[in-house]
Amino acid sequence: MRTPARYRHQPYAALAHRPFRRFVVSLLSMTMAAQLQAVVIAWYVFRLTRDPLVLGLLGLAEVVPYVSVALVAGYVVDRHDRRTVSAVALGVLLTAASLLYATMLDGGPRSVWPFYAVLGVCGIARSFLQTSRSALVAEIVPPEVFANATTWRSSTWQLGTVLGPALGGLLLGRFGERVASAVNVVLVAVALPTMLAVRHKPTLLVAPGSLRRTVAEGLRFIRGQQVILGSLTLDLLAVFFGGAVALLPAFASDVLRAGPEGYGILQSAPGVGAVLMALLLAHRRPFRHAGRALLSAVTVFGLAIVFFALSRSFLLSVVLLALSGAADNVSAVIRSTLIQVMVPPHLLGRVSAVNAIFVGSSNELGAFESGVTARMMGVVPAVVFGGAMTVATVALVAWRAPAVRRLGDISRLTPA
Repeated sequence: MRTPARYRHQPYAALAHRPFRRFVVSLLSMTMAAQLQAVVIAWYVFRLTRDPLVLGLLGLAEVVPYVSVALVAGYVVDRHDRRTVSAVALGVLLTAASLLYATMLDGGPRSVWPFYAVLGVCGIARSFLQTSRSALVAEIVPPEVFANATTWRSSTWQLGTVLGPALGGLLLGRFGERVASAVNVVLVAVALPTMLAVRHKPTLLVAPGSLRRTVAEGLRFIRGQQVILGSLTLDLLAVFFGGAVALLPAFASDVLRAGPEGYGILQSAPGVGAVLMALLLAHRRPFRHAGRALLSAVTVFGLAIVFFALSRSFLLSVVLLALSGAADNVSAVIRSTLIQVMVPPHLLGRVSAVNAIFVGSSNELGAFESGVTARMMGVVPAVVFGGAMTVATVALVAWRAPAVRRLGDISRLTPA
């Protein structure tokens, strides 16, 4: 499956396929909605409680159901139409967004429990959605443009992480939580029909078997692939410790004194850096030494988080968060491309489910870790500690998983 030369230098090859263009529209709209919803809930809850630990618990409320059903999601995705699974998950998320809007009609709840309930439902739906969308890409573009499709998928997601928080901060500052929640509903409502409009060639279903046996097959595959397992572990630990984003309401409110608009800008900054990096990656050759690039990118990510925590300049803080997003996107593109290229099609759902556990749980568990350490150490020391541990994680993975360190040109890899 070596990438033909005619595709290697075509930065828009994946976007030439209409189903993929519809896919990225749905992805962008849903990502914006998810980010806007996160901004609204985090800002409202912190204003209500003034407790950074509660910000961490918000992440935990979503990640526990997310992880609990992820392996089941992989089983379902490999046995059913992946577009249909995505559409059903989007329907559940539309219902959850509508419920959130309903809670804001009378000025918002006086307790955090309604938010925990909404996030729990979202966690289950997003577990199925992320797994099915990841596997669906292989059915809507040819293998020779997998790497390019992964780059554009990542850049679309990152663009959503820019526009969603920025829009959320603007709406919160000008109109309040009610209008922001209404816009969230509209964005999810756009994502659903555009996903249904995606045309694809369904992968042959896996042979009948028990849930335990088929899930175990996917886990055995990952365990036998040191490169994939090492890159997933690196992402899990790095984001777990470097989860400064969860504490941005506290930084915006108490450290940088930036208000809700400033919070939206800070929340968007990593996405800005990631989008710029994604555009660069789309126009350059594949990494000849992808392992070195991966380890270097996560190191830069950790250092950027450390210096962000120490910054008292709003502008410098924005730049450092953008740098962290750019570095994180390099890691995300390499990891996602590895999965698309190395995993046989009939295992994509289950392997994508494990990837979803690592990616999803790292963000939300990282939010919980940040909230706990912030309660124990204070907001700034907690983020410094997390960034330093991220850098230490790079050294650990480079030592324990030498195959990651030696990884070369991903475009020359074939399914295992």
